[in-house]
Amino acid sequence: MNWFHAPRGLIDRHPFASDAVLAVAVAAFVLQDLWTSGDYLTASKAIYVPAGLLMTLPLAWRRRAPLAVAIVVMGALVFESLAVGSAPTPDSQLVAWLIAVYGVAAHCEPRAAFVGGALSLAAGIVWIGFDDMFFPVVVFGGAWVAGRLVHQRHAHALTVEAHAAALEREREANARVAAAEERSRIARELHDVLSHSVSVMVVQAGAERMTLGSGRAATAETLAAIEYTGRQALAEMRRLLGILRAEGEPPAHAPQPTLAELEQLVGQMREAGLPVELRIEGEAVALPPGIALSAYRIVQEALTNVLKHADAARASVIVRYRADDLELEVADDGHGRREGGDAGHGLVGMHERVALYGGELAAGANNGGGFVVRARLPVTRA
Repeated sequence: MNWFHAPRGLIDRHPFASDAVLAVAVAAFVLQDLWTSGDYLTASKAIYVPAGLLMTLPLAWRRRAPLAVAIVVMGALVFESLAVGSAPTPDSQLVAWLIAVYGVAAHCEPRAAFVGGALSLAAGIVWIGFDDMFFPVVVFGGAWVAGRLVHQRHAHALTVEAHAAALEREREANARVAAAEERSRIARELHDVLSHSVSVMVVQAGAERMTLGSGRAATAETLAAIEYTGRQALAEMRRLLGILRAEGEPPAHAPQPTLAELEQLVGQMREAGLPVELRIEGEAVALPPGIALSAYRIVQEALTNVLKHADAARASVIVRYRADDLELEVADDGHGRREGGDAGHGLVGMHERVALYGGELAAGANNGGGFVVRARLPVTRA
């Protein structure tokens, strides 16, 4: 089909030039018919030639000014018909008439299209007479209906395209909102993790300072500075949390979950009706609190998506402890497609958590059927 799309693309890029070529071609066809007709066309060439040129050359503007072109073409038809009287007119001119009728129907709004169609029908009756008016009604009417159908199809295509663009903008906006909400949620959770760690640091520094006594004043001053800075950091984090929390959202008092709570999470999914197999590979080691929390949330979100959207009979969770990273894999045997809605927002949240630590996330249809989420989180140990 490349042989068809290439000229079609050229016409779409240069509409006036293509219409001008068409007009010249039709004019040449009509003039050739005039000069080779012999004794058939009995009227003067001084009538046929100007009328033929007025019927064909204006077709170059059939998209820019379709109603004006139809008026000129049909006016030339009326002039020729009245001027030649009972003498015949060239049959080749019918091509120009049909193009003009089609153009006014395809490229005008309804009112102008109806005006152009009515003028064309009137010109056709003048040309052939009332006794044979059925011919222009059928021929001109057919060209006009074809033009209106093309116009409606084009308008429908533009509507569909605009609707698709609006949906795409809405989807992107929803994705941005979901990402912002997820970042806010991650920040709130990390606040709880960091505030716990800083609180422990402040308490330990204060306790150590109290046991030093006056003999190690320099060390006591250093610990006092650490304690003071820690308290300031806690105050700033509480202020940050106040900004991040939604209006009316109660503060969280429970400790944030880690991979140690995966068994409990899997049990909850089984109680909800989703059989889940949990497998741990490698030697479980202590992870930084933020990574442990993000890993738990990724597994939680993936299993929630399976429960809500996959229509799966079972799922599996694999946690791999490696030397420099932590790998997570959540797979199911569902329908293997997860787009839009809560599932789409869940994937946004997973991407945000993985990106926070410079990791990698892959989600898509599994080769063996179903859907799989794989995440890798780099682990930097002290």
